[in-house]
Order: sequence, then structure tokens, then C-alpha cells
Amino acid sequence: MHTQIMDMASPPSGASSEQDGIPVVDLAVLLNGDAGERSQAIRHLGRACQHWGFFMVTNHGVPEALQSAMMDACRELFGLPPEEKAEFMDAGPMDPVRVGTGFNSAVDGARYWRDYVKMFAHPELHCPAKPDALRGVAAEYAARTRALLLDLTAAISESLGLHAGRVAERLDLGSCFQILVGNHYPPCAAGPGDDDDGAVGLPAHSDHGLLTLLCQNAVDGLQVMHDGRWLLAKPIPGAFFVIAGDQLEIVSNGRYKGVLHRALVDREQARMSCVSLIGPCLDAVVEPVPELAVPPLGLGLEFRGVKYRDYMEHQQSNKLNDKGALDLVRVQKRPAILYT
Repeated sequence: MHTQIMDMASPPSGASSEQDGIPVVDLAVLLNGDAGERSQAIRHLGRACQHWGFFMVTNHGVPEALQSAMMDACRELFGLPPEEKAEFMDAGPMDPVRVGTGFNSAVDGARYWRDYVKMFAHPELHCPAKPDALRGVAAEYAARTRALLLDLTAAISESLGLHAGRVAERLDLGSCFQILVGNHYPPCAAGPGDDDDGAVGLPAHSDHGLLTLLCQNAVDGLQVMHDGRWLLAKPIPGAFFVIAGDQLEIVSNGRYKGVLHRALVDREQARMSCVSLIGPCLDAVVEPVPELAVPPLGLGLEFRGVKYRDYMEHQQSNKLNDKGALDLVRVQKRPAILYT
């Protein structure tokens, strides 16, 4: 596997101090490689999803200028006077545009050190009227990143031993849900590792969707859980982080895991990130692909079906709690009874 070794010389407290490799996926090989190259790349992608639930993607075709423009537009929105954002400040978890602090200020008391804007982007784009540049940039960013995520989904489907369109069919991704999120983490004197919730941008959680794409400015802070340790994720310039979400864990019948991750803030510099997340059609009932629940690919259902809209609303309406939302749909298997 092409593995980028991260420089962990000065990670925040709580992160690994060792050098840890994060898988790197070359999209150009997945799309245009010869048969042998593609086959190897598909296997690498499957191992990344199985063992990490997290990887970087390069040669993805989304211009760095567009990534910067999206970040700049979100930064401009955060700088607007409060009255120009007021109509979105009291929005609920299923409202198409939300601006706020923390995760869900109605339930977490805005304890987390973050400003955010969330915009539903597909099937229809919803966007604040200001700043003027935001709608055009968000529309292009949504379209480009959605296409990238759908390409990755097709390759992930193949890595599961299915045909390329199987996962998309099960989740009705032709009508997929997509959300764009801009995050701003102001500097905080109580840095990572201190006993102060103000140093936490977002606590440990897995994402409610299928796949999440994330880019950031030059300030690190994203950590992922791997082999029981928190690892600081440092990107290759121009690459995106890809985060496996809960719906991938469900549809793959637990073969691929939605990874736990968190955001810590810097003591001196503001961190920004832009997220593009896709999930199933909101009205799709998500359950494991049947082929993955029977031999030779599986050994029974690990999850019961759940409508994605209901799952997302539950996760977004409660305090983040690791993978607590996923546990609600996990099949509780009875221990085997031994007869003598």
C-alpha cells in the first residue's frame, strides 16, 4: 500500500508520538489504471476501510483553488455581524441551514470550541444569502466533491466483492443526501490535553453518513482512533481526508468501520476545515447488503434496518457519544448455548 508516514514530532498531548502511516488512495489509479493496477488499488482501498476507516485521497480532480475559495467564503460568513446570521442560529438539526457554536448548542450548552455553518447541498442546495460569493462556490464545491465521493463509493463496493454499483443501488445514491459544513476553531489558551472542555473542538464521534471528505487550513487538529490510540492526522498538501461513516458500517454488515475521530484546537492559531458528507437518500432504509450477511462473505446480520432520516435526526439531536447512535441498530446476538 502506498502509505504516507506522518511527522508526529510535536503532536498535541494525547496523540501518538510515534510515526504512524495513514493509507493514501490515488483516485487516478482507481479510475484509469490498467486491470492489474486497479485490482491492487481496490484491495488497498478495502484494507484501508477495514483496518482504518480513514485514508487520504490524491489526484482527485478538485482544484486547490476551489478548496481555498470554499474556506474563504465560510470565513467571511463567520465574520458577519450576528444580526445577519440570526435566522439560522436557532435552526434545528434537520433544518437545511444552521449556523452556531459547539455541536448542537441546544443539548451541549455550546461547550465545544467551534463555530460552524451547515448547509444541505443535495438533492437541493440551501445556502445563506450572505456572503455573496458563498452560493456559487458552495454549488461547485458540492458538485465536485459529490462526484468524488460517488467514485470512491463505487470502488469501495468492488472492494467488498460486489459489483461497482451495488452499494449505490442499496442506498439510492442517485438521490443521495449531501451536507457541506464549514468549521472554525478559534485558538484556545487551554490547549489539548488540559482538563478543560474549551480545548475540545469536537469530542470523539463517528459520522452519521456514508463517507466524509475533509480539507483544512495549515493548522492541524484532526485526530483519529487507530489500534486504541489517538493519532494526529497531517495531510499531504492538496489531499483530502476521507472518513468512513456509520452507514458504511451498516451497509457492509460491519466489515468496514465508521472511525472515531475528534477535533482539538490550537493554543495560538485558528483552525478551519471544510467538510462534504454524503449519505443515503433520506428516505432509504439502510441495512446490510444481503450478500454480505451470508457465507462466504458474512455470518449473519450485524445490523437491523433503519431509515436514514431517522438515524441522522437521532444522532444530530443528542450529545455526541462515540458510536452510541450506531449501537441502537446493532443486532444483539445471544451467546451460544453449549449442551453436554
